[in-house]
Amino acid sequence: MTIEQLHSLFLKYPDICTDTRKVSQNCLFFALKGDNFDGNDYASEALEKGASYALVDKRELAGSERFILVDDVLDTLQQLAQYHRQFCSAKIIGLTGSNGKTTTKELITAVLSEKYKTIATKGNLNNHIGVPLTLLSITSDTEIAIVEMGANHPNEIGFLCQLAQPDYGYITNFGKAHLEGFGSEEGVIAAKSELYDYLLTNNNLVFFNADDPIQVQRLANTDNKLGYSQHPQNHLPIIFQGCNPYVTLKVKEVTIESRLIGSYNFTNCCAAILMGHYFKVPLSAIKSALENYNPKNNRSQVIEKNGTQIILDAYNANPTSMKAALENLHSIKATRKIAFLGDMFELGSSAKKEHQAIADLAAEMNFDTVVLIGENFHQTTTSLHKYSSFEVLKEHIGNISTEGATILIKGSRGMALERLTDLL
Repeated sequence: MTIEQLHSLFLKYPDICTDTRKVSQNCLFFALKGDNFDGNDYASEALEKGASYALVDKRELAGSERFILVDDVLDTLQQLAQYHRQFCSAKIIGLTGSNGKTTTKELITAVLSEKYKTIATKGNLNNHIGVPLTLLSITSDTEIAIVEMGANHPNEIGFLCQLAQPDYGYITNFGKAHLEGFGSEEGVIAAKSELYDYLLTNNNLVFFNADDPIQVQRLANTDNKLGYSQHPQNHLPIIFQGCNPYVTLKVKEVTIESRLIGSYNFTNCCAAILMGHYFKVPLSAIKSALENYNPKNNRSQVIEKNGTQIILDAYNANPTSMKAALENLHSIKATRKIAFLGDMFELGSSAKKEHQAIADLAAEMNFDTVVLIGENFHQTTTSLHKYSSFEVLKEHIGNISTEGATILIKGSRGMALERLTDLL
């Protein structure tokens, strides 16, 4: 079956499924492989549950017409998405960066949805599988699609751009994320800038933070850009008003009071405002969208519990976002301040140095209590409380007084520190 023929079939059965636990009636099941599973082994089950066809790359399954045999299921999914992109009238905004991608995506979606039929990447499905699935969710009435792109190695963003072919793009920032794969901060900048490279090669528009010297430098030789700045010179002026604890800003004499904690969320709001401004969303609608957005999924959530205020930011962490979270806690007015910090993953040979730097920074801030959790933090040289794992901390949590405190919980996804909220 050619990609053209498969696309015709997809238009008839537009629901795509890769997990038999989520099979919908008349969907197309793609039997993807993972490190610990082979989707081919579940293809028959998918058909029994209601899938119309199953795409497989195991020749033993080629006996039934409801099995569509291909050379490689993942490659076919990607080719189908790239082919479908040619028929999409929607404008596509590519989004990447070291920190804040998902929150920024949700803010942009909230703002643009005030005027347009908008879809966006679900959750953080931003890789070589998630991007094709997002593209295949674009329908004939979709006007704008925000496609989040993640990467932990060079050339991944470039590959995702070839699939999505974005008309616009935005990079949240360049930070110390996935150093194990990128090798250095310079490697991060080069890899994330693959989005810029694609856009500018195709004469497409870049949205950017004109107060970020790295972005300014990378875009110095192009006019295909539109920026925001607190120091406006040919850019949309957006002024940071403060954060205690929620980000407040002003644009064109209109004050916007978000429900986002942490000054690091200021630029995330700015990106949404800039794109709303470009796509002619009324400022009143932009204000409404941002003020009604509530963070979720363990990203800068504020939880009031038993006389304490918990800042739950446990979705992910790297040295840049960890530093920003600690600085935010330091700036908040509170009687008592406590930080629970979990290991940061994918730092490679930089892990020891980066964990020590965060431990030193946390110690300098003189919080009432700092608790370090995980093997990497346990190996730091510090007088702070250290526990080698969550399970060890759990045994001693009763010794830590949290009453009346403002508490930061921050760590990489693998640490699953949101479990702390049930213990405090």
